Amino acid sequence: METATMHDHRRLGRELDLFDTDPLMGAGLPYWLPDGAAVRHTLEEFVRGCEQRAGYRHVYSPVLGKRELYEISGHWSHYRDDMFPPMDLGAEQVVLRPSLCPHHALIYRSRARSYRELPLRMAELGGMYRSEPSGVLGGLTRVRAIQLNDAHIFCTPEQAADEALAALELIREAHRALGIRPARYRLSLPGEGGKYVADPALWERATALLTEVLERSGVPFEAVEGEAAFYGPKVDVQIADGAGRESTLSTVQIDFHQPERFGLHYIGADGARHRPVMVHRSVIGSVERVVAHLIELYGGAFPAWLAPTQLVLLPVSEGEADQAGRLRQRCLDQGLRAEVAGPEHGTLGARIREARLVPYQAVIGPREAADGQVALRLRDGRRLAPIPADEALARIRSLVGAGSPDLWGSAPAGE
Repeated sequence: METATMHDHRRLGRELDLFDTDPLMGAGLPYWLPDGAAVRHTLEEFVRGCEQRAGYRHVYSPVLGKRELYEISGHWSHYRDDMFPPMDLGAEQVVLRPSLCPHHALIYRSRARSYRELPLRMAELGGMYRSEPSGVLGGLTRVRAIQLNDAHIFCTPEQAADEALAALELIREAHRALGIRPARYRLSLPGEGGKYVADPALWERATALLTEVLERSGVPFEAVEGEAAFYGPKVDVQIADGAGRESTLSTVQIDFHQPERFGLHYIGADGARHRPVMVHRSVIGSVERVVAHLIELYGGAFPAWLAPTQLVLLPVSEGEADQAGRLRQRCLDQGLRAEVAGPEHGTLGARIREARLVPYQAVIGPREAADGQVALRLRDGRRLAPIPADEALARIRSLVGAGSPDLWGSAPAGE
């Protein structure tokens, strides 16, 4: 419990200047500070790259939609209590969207589709809004404005299981790269009441497919009633914080409901119209929740590729400040996030302690400045003998670009 308190993302996130809140913005509406924005941007680029390599195409869609859109999708009748109230716009009403799937359904049906195009994998990092009660809001884990890593795969019924399985494997690969260890995999099923679409055949068919996917994946899972989406069952990848509190990070869902509601179709090999299946999936869930988890997982000491500042340059005196500034510009030109912490920020020892979470510290004294070298200190405590600055930057850039968890490799370190 003491460790969980020390690594509580709400405390660490503010101490490290990653995010904050203001009463005038409102509860559940955090803002990102420059270092937090750097982490967020890096994560977004990471997941976009994962998706592009997996055959996804990215789109943008608006955060508003007519109330009629959500009446068609079923959100208005089954999910209204979690939505913000509609806004009058002339004779129409518009709503802040609670999810991205209705917009993607409209994008799909905007063109005639053939079976040859399927599976069509459509991804977006987009905003959505939930009217969460103030009592459940906290830090980044439960917010009202959500940036969701979302995607929808439109496919034939025969392709649905393979696409859902590939989505689950993509989630597992991304989690491994981020160092995330799921607490458990959950098959989320409907419960009692009117929250869920009343179509037993739909639920039975979708549940059978997701069960097949989980069994083929080889991951242990448990079925839990009352946790499904209103339109279908889902696989939830659960994570836990240091205190053992569990939450959902990533999901895979199979949806027969919304393709029917929106009248989606494709032309099959037989020339007839057929109904596609809609597979929903999110690799890292909301950016807010995954950053909260990573803050707690690493205690703010992010892997070098994700760290808001990857290299801090430490001129010993004012005489080396200009060289440190030039070296910083070279880092920026090469895609590295670097800062200079000069003598105006305190003694060298104090600056080293202040930058303890930065993966690489480059000390530049008179001798290093004269020889075009840097003396590197690594976050894990190693100190390297002075080496040419170009060599140091090339190696750091290579390790960062590879997403390596190792800060330097097995090269000998000198005191």
